[in-house]
Amino acid sequence: MTDAVLGALPKVISDELESPARRALRRLFKRKGAVVGLIVISLFLLLAIFAPLIVPYDPIATSWSLVRKPPTWQHWFGTDDLGRDILARVVYGARASLMAGAISVGIALGIGVPLGLLSGYRGGFIDALISRITDAMLACPFLILAIALAAFLGPSLGNAMIAIGISATPIFVRLTRGQVMSVKVEDYVEAARAMGNPRWRIALFHILPNIMPALLVQATLSIAAAIIAEAALSFLGLGQQPPSPSWGSMLNAAQRFLTNAPWMAIWPGLAIFLVVLSFNLVGDGLRDALDPRER
Repeated sequence: MTDAVLGALPKVISDELESPARRALRRLFKRKGAVVGLIVISLFLLLAIFAPLIVPYDPIATSWSLVRKPPTWQHWFGTDDLGRDILARVVYGARASLMAGAISVGIALGIGVPLGLLSGYRGGFIDALISRITDAMLACPFLILAIALAAFLGPSLGNAMIAIGISATPIFVRLTRGQVMSVKVEDYVEAARAMGNPRWRIALFHILPNIMPALLVQATLSIAAAIIAEAALSFLGLGQQPPSPSWGSMLNAAQRFLTNAPWMAIWPGLAIFLVVLSFNLVGDGLRDALDPRER
């Protein structure tokens, strides 16, 4: 028994000396679901970035001789109601969806984290004001609020990203505020305050780094929700405008031909399903990997 304990000591010591980032990555890559999600997301990113080199067809080029043709060796995913190659439109549509997810969550983080940090750390009237505004926005369902804002701003992909980002902001305000209120009473924060550090330095250099894991997990999960929201807005005509490809607008065009040309709906729907599922798997894996109680 003593030999077993002595033999395990080097591993325990190496785990304790390992950096938090490397430890989190090691835990993340032990989770098969998260690894599969990362592979799928990386594949779609590569397809979106190198779309002109991968797809031989123009996603907006029409051909009346190829209207609603089933999948063939020339057109692997078939063609749509205007004779456009569906594979090309799915690949190019990944650009709009992934960009909408990343930029929308970036807007939500850029607005929500500073407000939540200010609300949770300062307290008082500022906390009450920000919290009441956040509660009012959370009272409206996320997608309904995004649709209303997108309709007010006007139909375009840029306005859709702004609408989704603003609609997701209350989630990050609430999360950041709760995390700050939990962390600001820790001993290391009290020690930094006792050493005479100004409030802004304590908030930025002592509190914010320690709440980043929770924000990172929520951001990953919010990207999935933002991709669904962008597809919904494009389906309603408030997102990416035709003829530019978007998974949501492709589903809108396909709804009239579900019986005669089901492949028009299958491939963009499958792309949305795979990307959203992958981001959720990665988010779940990050939540477990960044949990300090995990061993």
